[in-house]
Amino acid sequence: MEESDFSKEETLQKLAKRIRELRIAKGYSSYEYFAYEHNISRAQYGRYEKGEDLRFSTLAKIINAFGMTMKEFFEDGFEEKDN
Repeated sequence: MEESDFSKEETLQKLAKRIRELRIAKGYSSYEYFAYEHNISRAQYGRYEKGEDLRFSTLAKIINAFGMTMKEFFEDGFEEKDN
């Protein structure tokens, strides 16, 4: 596996974790209910929480559903590693 592939996979896992944590923090125990309430495909949203690739426009829609700015979303869980 190339380093860039690892970085992509690692970033997708960070996105998945952040999305899942925010959904739970908003009081949604079910990803399906959150997706339904915010007009996001439930099946696709479930894949995002598992770390599958997503389009930027979809990520923006999810962040908006959390009532956050991009800056707020990326403040936690995306710190750079020290080399």
